[in-house]
Amino acid sequence: MSYQVLARKWRPRTFESLVGQEHVVRALRHALDEKRLHHAYLFSGTRGVGKTTLARILAKSLNCETGISSRPCGKCSACMEIDSGRFIDLIEVDAATNTKVDEMRQLLENSVYAPTRGRFKVYVIDEVHMLSTSAFNAMLKTLEEPPEHIKFILATTDPQRIPVTVLSRCLQFNLKQMPSPAIAEHLGKILAEEKTPAEGAALALLADCARGSMRDALSLLDQAIAHGGGKVTEQAVRSMLGTIDETYLYSILEGLARGDAPAVLAIAEDMRSRSVAFDGALQDLGVLLHRVALAQAAPDAVKSVGSLGERLAALARTLDREEVQLYYQIAIHGRQDLPLAPDEFAGFTMALLRMLAFAPGTRSAGELGRSGPAESKLPETGKRVGDPQTAAQGTFDGDWPKLANSLNLGGIAKQLAQVSELKSFDGETLELRVPPQARHLAEKNFQDKLRGALQERFGKPVRLAVTISETSGNTARDRAASAISQDAFVRDLVENFDATIVESSIKPAQ
Repeated sequence: MSYQVLARKWRPRTFESLVGQEHVVRALRHALDEKRLHHAYLFSGTRGVGKTTLARILAKSLNCETGISSRPCGKCSACMEIDSGRFIDLIEVDAATNTKVDEMRQLLENSVYAPTRGRFKVYVIDEVHMLSTSAFNAMLKTLEEPPEHIKFILATTDPQRIPVTVLSRCLQFNLKQMPSPAIAEHLGKILAEEKTPAEGAALALLADCARGSMRDALSLLDQAIAHGGGKVTEQAVRSMLGTIDETYLYSILEGLARGDAPAVLAIAEDMRSRSVAFDGALQDLGVLLHRVALAQAAPDAVKSVGSLGERLAALARTLDREEVQLYYQIAIHGRQDLPLAPDEFAGFTMALLRMLAFAPGTRSAGELGRSGPAESKLPETGKRVGDPQTAAQGTFDGDWPKLANSLNLGGIAKQLAQVSELKSFDGETLELRVPPQARHLAEKNFQDKLRGALQERFGKPVRLAVTISETSGNTARDRAASAISQDAFVRDLVENFDATIVESSIKPAQ
């Protein structure tokens, strides 16, 4: 007997066995049990989420020889023929290859005849959005006033392309993408029945790669079984999918947090030796950065266990939120630039070098290229080892950019300090200029936070006066931009790799 692929062998045959579409199943079961039957149904959703499967189960429920029920017997000739695709009164049409009006008219002309075997003649039209406008118009009359023995089940991946006149004549059900944990659990049950050994981490990888499609997951599972020689292991699945071990990504972020350029580049080189797909690596790095950002904003929203969970929590504590957002943007844009790079490895490493060069709060780009890791953060306070002790309490030497960088501030209040320029200071009142393009930073609550940080530094009350006017270029941000543009390492990037300095991303060193 020939081998039957898992996607066909394990296609659900009852509502109870369908995974992930409880909201649709509940509505259909109630309608069937109460005999409140509509003449046209529309199932919409992405590929592989169960549209055609639901249509066949509904057809069985309508035509089961035991009667209309949400629990068809599965044993009568009608149920068995529908499961095997041989039921004469179940007409399945692929609208992608039958788009013309003449084909639709011929189909509808036959609908007036009574069913041959079943209780209802059921028309399943897949990818219905592919029909031409004329074909849709030909359907309207039959959809509005169909014979009592006709049921239409339409399926589509793009409901926006279906005319409103058709939509209004159907009961609409939107099928959701299946969550990865539900897919992985279902794959585990199938493999248990198949008596095929599998690792949970491998199933999780397959579920993530399926992107919400159970059919894709089952196809990948077939491939994984063949690739692994009859068993499904994490290592074999990673090799098959071209995915990378998450520990590489964690190590990269930990290296970025330290500002350790040699370590980060060494990890990238190790990844190249293992033939990693770098487009996927940047995508997975973006996914991990998203998880770090979630862990910073809402720790309870991220569920991780074991050593990786501990490393994720450590990254959430160590990285500034601004750094995470910057790295995320660089990872996303790095994927877009990858086809333009000399090769994927060069594009990937350039993305990492951008993260190192322009990360908020790190050393200058030249320092990153010359020596070991940058100063590390103290998790308890959020400060960095080696913070300059500018302007000891009660003193100020007039260097406002230096003082602005050393103040205990964060967020917009810190930006206010860094874009402003000192106008005067008489020991009691400090006057600052803020450029017109940054006037939104000079709101009262941000000024109050800046005043509080100044009073903490000087150990006495300080008056703060802020005026909106052009600055002469002596701000903390101007000084940082000048240092970046004059740095030899950055000049090499600009001249040799056509790099561009994103001025809005420049943050003065802490």
